[in-house]
Amino acid sequence: MSKPPAAANDDEDLFRAEMAADQVTPIAQRPRAQLDKPRPKPIPVKRLEDDAAIPGELLSDTSGWDADIENGDLITFLRPGLPSEVMRKLKRGQWITQASLDLHGVTVDSARSELARFLGQARHAGMRCVRIVHGKGYRSPGGTPILRNKVRLSLSLRNEVLAFCDAQPADGGAGAVVVLLKAG
Repeated sequence: MSKPPAAANDDEDLFRAEMAADQVTPIAQRPRAQLDKPRPKPIPVKRLEDDAAIPGELLSDTSGWDADIENGDLITFLRPGLPSEVMRKLKRGQWITQASLDLHGVTVDSARSELARFLGQARHAGMRCVRIVHGKGYRSPGGTPILRNKVRLSLSLRNEVLAFCDAQPADGGAGAVVVLLKAG
């Protein structure tokens, strides 16, 4: 029964001899793609577009930045439809503050762009809770906290802001706002 393997070798040898006699040359093998190379990561085009649009949205007239509000307005904000438990936890400091922005000594125009940049970065990084220090307005003309009011009104009009309130006394009190952002 050892004949079949010998027959297989004979067939191959016979085939190769016939091909050589007819002057047939083997086909040159072309280089092949290596499939083990890592593929490039996909580019999240829509997310990049959304992130690029945030500063423009915050700088637009609908951001509330240019509106005038009275002193003491918008101390807290809770998006309609959310349970009051969200605000209670935020006021108690039960959300971990993941980033902070300090606007002390910044002009109103600079604060506007800084706020837009900060919210864009926080959103891109997937942060849920941030703090914005705007000061109490002691050095503002007439003692009216202009920056405080503009920041808070602007935040209340942003879709990604779920809630905000004064920070804990150790974290700035009425001179800072703790903001809860939507996930994702």
